[in-house]
Amino acid sequence: MTEVARIDKWLWAARIFKTRSIAADACKNGRVTINGINVKPSHMVKAGETVNVRKPPVTYSYKILKTIEQRVGAKLLPEIYENVTAPDQYELLEMNRISGFVNRARGTGRPTKKDRRAMDAFLSDADEFDDDM
Repeated sequence: MTEVARIDKWLWAARIFKTRSIAADACKNGRVTINGINVKPSHMVKAGETVNVRKPPVTYSYKILKTIEQRVGAKLLPEIYENVTAPDQYELLEMNRISGFVNRARGTGRPTKKDRRAMDAFLSDADEFDDDM
């Protein structure tokens, strides 16, 4: 165990990102912050710091308990970091999952039959809710 570690290596080793290059790209694109400051992939982190990782639409927060640069098994993650993400972020994620078909990304093509039925059901439920009020 080292006292400090590179943020891109730590994010990869703590299994927050699948590859180190994805972690480095997230740092370069301003999706990783420490104390509200964007960090470069080479930024050194130490235990006790809180890292915010923005994976739209949610911003996850992790408190570093141990600095590592070698990837560990998933069972050891509670020793590496503590997830301190605010509950409202998870509510946002759930709301996005439920209504994800309403705001379709550009280039995803036409809705499938399943998507269309889900949209119709969602809109009819919303109409019934409006009628009750």
